Amino acid sequence: MISAGIVVEYNPFHNGHLHHLNETKKRTDADVVIAVMSGNFLQRGEPAIVSKFARTKMALQAGCDIVVELPYAFAVQQAEIFADGAVRILASLGCRYLCFGSESGDINAFLDTFHWLERQKGRFDEILKEKMRLGFSYPKAAALAYSEMEGDGALLDLSQPNNILGYQYVKAIKDRQLDIIPLTIPRIKAGYHDPEFSSDTIASATSIRKAIFSEKGDLEPLKRYMPESSFEELLRFKREYGAWQNWENYWPFLKYRIIQSSPGELREIYDMEEGIEYRVREAAFRADSFQSFMEKLKTKRYTWTRLQRLSTHILMNAKKEEMKTYCQKPEYARLLGFSKRGRQYLNRMKEELAIPLIAKASSRDGGAFELDKRAGYIYSFGFPPSVRQRVLEEEYKRPPVMAE
Repeated sequence: MISAGIVVEYNPFHNGHLHHLNETKKRTDADVVIAVMSGNFLQRGEPAIVSKFARTKMALQAGCDIVVELPYAFAVQQAEIFADGAVRILASLGCRYLCFGSESGDINAFLDTFHWLERQKGRFDEILKEKMRLGFSYPKAAALAYSEMEGDGALLDLSQPNNILGYQYVKAIKDRQLDIIPLTIPRIKAGYHDPEFSSDTIASATSIRKAIFSEKGDLEPLKRYMPESSFEELLRFKREYGAWQNWENYWPFLKYRIIQSSPGELREIYDMEEGIEYRVREAAFRADSFQSFMEKLKTKRYTWTRLQRLSTHILMNAKKEEMKTYCQKPEYARLLGFSKRGRQYLNRMKEELAIPLIAKASSRDGGAFELDKRAGYIYSFGFPPSVRQRVLEEEYKRPPVMAE
């Protein structure tokens, strides 16, 4: 059976995701599509609006065959580490193809850019260091270094978020010499971070979340932008669990973690660098909300996304030593859900899988998996007390979701 891999967050699943999924099937003629999906905390350092189990259900109802979790040590990371973990998990599950969405939509542009930057690596690194010395964040410094270097007119625009991730997927495949064929499809209509609805049927996840948390609270317009099954799952989750998740739900716990920690203890947190622990403590004492905290913390050097990731690591008490150890290579793949065809694929492949496949959290202890369980437990804090215990226990006991 031929399998195609995709890297997703589905926060929440919308029509753009459905287009990507359908195009992946069309372009690869794969028998199964395997999604590696971030867990309860996402690449940009945010809590997922609904749980990984709800998002898995959305994916299966839309046509995914297998959903596995991207471990926390890779999921809440800069693009290079995020992509490396995701691609290696898909390779371990036997994927022949990796299909990703991009602003470019041209796989040759990704391949040409990879080879061009390999030849220009010394010069690129030199300019990058110079830009960072000037106080630019790493993503901005990298973009500036790239734009200063002479290209041939056919290279990627690496200021675009999906192009950046796509480049890192291709780089991981090439650097690791993985037997995966990369493919890309163009994003359609809505931009990755578009805050407003700009199309009749396609909207970014950012604009959907903005509408969900708006004061109006009118969800009817979302029906145009999401498959019916995903929209219904979104509503069901709110009915059963009492809340959709965002950072404000976790602010009291984050503030407590910060103000009860000494600067030395904060210094041990992953991504805490250059004395910013003092600024973090000062901002936490003065802020009365997560939004206020971030506005007080933001600097030219530190992007909003990086500070959100740092906040997640503080909340998680994720230390530098453990994160650097566990992001070296994936140790396992946690199975979140599967279709009938996905189960057939896994039964055929079980002797060939390169890493263990975990069906239930209670079956594994220690190592990187402790971070994943910790993330699940902390995710439960954002829910009303009446359902918090249920969310916590689901992380440990719930079996994979099976497509109906």
